[in-house]
Amino acid sequence: MQVAIFGGTGFVGSYLVDALVAHGMCPVLLVRAGHEGRVRHRDSSVVVSGSVEDDAALSKVIDMADAVIFNIGILREFPSRGVTFQRLQQEAACRIIDKAAASGVGRFLLMSANGVDARQTTYQRTKHQAERYLAASGLDWTVVRPSVIFGNPRGRSEFATQLYRDVIASPLPAPLFYQGILPHSAGQFELSPVHVRDVAQAFVAALLSPNTIGQVLELGGPESLTWKEILTRIAAAAGKSKLMLPVPAFGIAAAAALLDRFEAFPVTRDQLKMLMQGNTCGSAALTQLGISPTGFCEESLAYLENPTTEDSRWQRNAA
Repeated sequence: MQVAIFGGTGFVGSYLVDALVAHGMCPVLLVRAGHEGRVRHRDSSVVVSGSVEDDAALSKVIDMADAVIFNIGILREFPSRGVTFQRLQQEAACRIIDKAAASGVGRFLLMSANGVDARQTTYQRTKHQAERYLAASGLDWTVVRPSVIFGNPRGRSEFATQLYRDVIASPLPAPLFYQGILPHSAGQFELSPVHVRDVAQAFVAALLSPNTIGQVLELGGPESLTWKEILTRIAAAAGKSKLMLPVPAFGIAAAAALLDRFEAFPVTRDQLKMLMQGNTCGSAALTQLGISPTGFCEESLAYLENPTTEDSRWQRNAA
């Protein structure tokens, strides 16, 4: 089977390529010029150079495929560079959905996000709109909604690595955010971190299972953890201890209102809003797909100490 992947050279995309190749499938990748070196399993993949605005390149990729995975997503907008949620998460998705339907490719898997809501942030709205467009397309669709994803970043952006760099490794105390005036709930909002390999395996399992057609799969790890617990586990995995103090969210939001247009500022207002909403879901979908969910623990976070050795250590443990 040949599977088109849009977004196959990023963090999750690299693991999707691993999983497809491991199952004897051939990834067909749309790759921007200059990013060819980021393709994994080059000898087992087909690479087409182009962008999501290049209709000819999109058609070439889809025409070679038996199924399509749309995995393009960003965590932050940079409008001056044309990097926006609207352009990449909604417009590009709809364009590729249309081309898949016109080409006769019946199977389409969409990477979305747990907690998408048309009434919330632009990030969530654009993901939600892409989901709705796919559901109305007539394709045999599956939507995958993971909670926060962690795992060896392989040089890309990743949840736990960013928290280690921006929070744990900082000389400042770690912030335990809270809403309102009193800090009684500081750091108590919850997330369900899910390992990137589990997410990639879920895509392959869903692709092979007719039972997932027309389904929305919410992917979470085996535990829902508070923000404080997540920071504590990241610190422990990196061999550090960390002082943590309550911080009112409105103060950070006010600073972000002035500074989040600058790339160096670590968090945007929308990111803080989504974080404080929490992001939890169970691991039932993983279990139903035959995947044993990976815990957010020192062993699975070992890459924080030495990212170059995590893959080989994981493979030894799995064997």
